[in-house]
Amino acid sequence: MDNDLQILIIDDSDDDAFLITRTLTRGGLKANYKHVRNEAELRESLAYHWDAVVSDHNMPALSSPEVIQIAKESDPELPVIVVSGTMAETVGIEAMKVGAQDYVMKDNLSRLIPAIQREIDASVSRRARTSAEKDLHYLSYHDTLTNLLNRQEFERQLRIHADTENTPFSVLMYLDLDQFKIINDTCGHVAGDELLKQVTKALQLHIRDTDLLARLGGDEFGILLANTTKESAIELAKRIRDEIQELKFSWKNTLYDISISIGLVDTDEHNGVIDQLLSSADIACYIAKEKGQDGLQWYSEDNEVYHQRRSEMQWIGKIRQSLKEDCFVLYFQPMKQLSSGNDGPHGEFLVRLKEDGELVPPGAFIPAAEKYNLMPLIDRWVVDNAFKYLAETGLGNKNDGTFFINLSGRTLSDPAFFNDVRALLKKHDIKSNRICLEITETAAIDNLTDAVGFISEIRDEGFKFALDDFGVGMSSFSYLKTIPVDYLKIDGSFVRNLLNDPIDRGIVEACNQVSHRAGLKTIAEFVENDQIEAALKTIGVDFGQGFSIAKPGPLK
Repeated sequence: MDNDLQILIIDDSDDDAFLITRTLTRGGLKANYKHVRNEAELRESLAYHWDAVVSDHNMPALSSPEVIQIAKESDPELPVIVVSGTMAETVGIEAMKVGAQDYVMKDNLSRLIPAIQREIDASVSRRARTSAEKDLHYLSYHDTLTNLLNRQEFERQLRIHADTENTPFSVLMYLDLDQFKIINDTCGHVAGDELLKQVTKALQLHIRDTDLLARLGGDEFGILLANTTKESAIELAKRIRDEIQELKFSWKNTLYDISISIGLVDTDEHNGVIDQLLSSADIACYIAKEKGQDGLQWYSEDNEVYHQRRSEMQWIGKIRQSLKEDCFVLYFQPMKQLSSGNDGPHGEFLVRLKEDGELVPPGAFIPAAEKYNLMPLIDRWVVDNAFKYLAETGLGNKNDGTFFINLSGRTLSDPAFFNDVRALLKKHDIKSNRICLEITETAAIDNLTDAVGFISEIRDEGFKFALDDFGVGMSSFSYLKTIPVDYLKIDGSFVRNLLNDPIDRGIVEACNQVSHRAGLKTIAEFVENDQIEAALKTIGVDFGQGFSIAKPGPLK
């Protein structure tokens, strides 16, 4: 942590302020501390920079909500952490609702250091994003984490390269880290981000001024080697492979072996058709990965494996044609309210595809649509047709009921999607608060910055938001404070086994309890029999969704 942190402590008790300072200092937090006792001293001190504010909850002349309001007026991004010796948990939650980032009981001050660390890191991230948004031009062409070219700009540069006549021999290189998901899942996304930054620095050591390096998404990178030879490109790939292998990523006193798979293709392949060129390099990388860690593979049209992989990509054309010919259909799966009260009808719209009069299972085309960035187009079709149905049936203008629509992680990163949703809402003239958009927990975390921004904007318009498949991530609960949602859908893998597995039942109970304390409603997926439904009612889950309640069916 930075040695020059500035921490402001607000407490009317000198003894309590001393206790807080001593706890933080003994815990290893290297910072400069200042103690103020009243509103006048607080306002005077806020004229200077502070990294975090620690405030007593209940002072005679200054309450924590007042401290939060004054601090946020001075700096909206300033983290405020509330401490108290007698604060009820409901009061703590209320403090967080008015702007506090966390609350800590005075008999458990050891929680202060990780809370301050987390909120300072988050504040730095928020400030960095705010600064980046001021430079829209830069954001349009670069990845915000690594500062490399993003996929869109890389593809644009590839097109320029392909359209230039008499260009020297060039090679497209597609690189994919082998252990990224493992490190992400076991160490968390902060570790994953740090690994990507270190890999970026390692790659930059081998790039000439005439080459292009880009982050294509997730743990994938692309390199365009201009004016080279096949032999030189392969030698460079070997050097990169060895460099990454020697990286030895360290996280919390543990070393992790890192390796990378690399696919290479001559840029003259496919006559300069960029989508096919990238897919060929991607296929080569995929085959390299199948060969084992540290694999290299040069693309060849004669390889049978390439043809098999290529057939999977035929879905790209099929999906585009299906959208053009309106071959997609909407299904609907009702939910059942398990808790007391009557919140009106709830249910989820689901997309299906008809090909030659037969239904195609979603698992056949959605993975291809996700991989090749076609889900935003499908999501637009679903939103348009779901809104149309709700308008024609009148359900979209009733005073109760919530209707769920799935979005993909890639859609969150589509800057035009939000405005399209607003336009469709106006077109069909339905109430926005009848709509709940949902994304999976994994997609939200993988696209955290985009997800938080998108969700905040869409909820300002009156829409609701749900986090799907909750509980599968190792840091699920911590993200509830970061991602602003209204519903939490408990992952079905825990629900279906809760009668036989006490751990799964405990996870369901924990998800439900934490969600309710955060003011969210819960939905259990995979409710497959009456016994599971009864158990969920006992636990206090709000809604159930599954085959024992209702199977998905075509809209009437």
